[in-house]
Amino acid sequence: MAAEQLLRQGGRLVVVTFHSLEDRIVKRFLASRSGKAARPSRHAPVSAAAGRTPSFRLLTKRAISPAADEIKRNPRARSARLRAGERMAAAAFPAETEGLGVPNLSVSSM
Repeated sequence: MAAEQLLRQGGRLVVVTFHSLEDRIVKRFLASRSGKAARPSRHAPVSAAAGRTPSFRLLTKRAISPAADEIKRNPRARSARLRAGERMAAAAFPAETEGLGVPNLSVSSM
């Protein structure tokens, strides 16, 4: 979310993840900021985020995985996934983690 505010128009955000949970967060972030977020129902009202001008353009349709020869040279690369987006001129979305799959790490008082 900070990258969205720091990048200028045309700047590129490229993220390499090694775990599925990390990848899910990045995937949902880029999808929501590019206007490609999944809607829960076609009958449900459109959310406020859906009506916003996209702040990113997806550079890859899917995550890029390492090729077989790279995995052969470096077996640890087999779980790597690369996702990329280009910053557009629209204003940054408000910082919120709801719907991205980010775990709630707040400590409740006892």
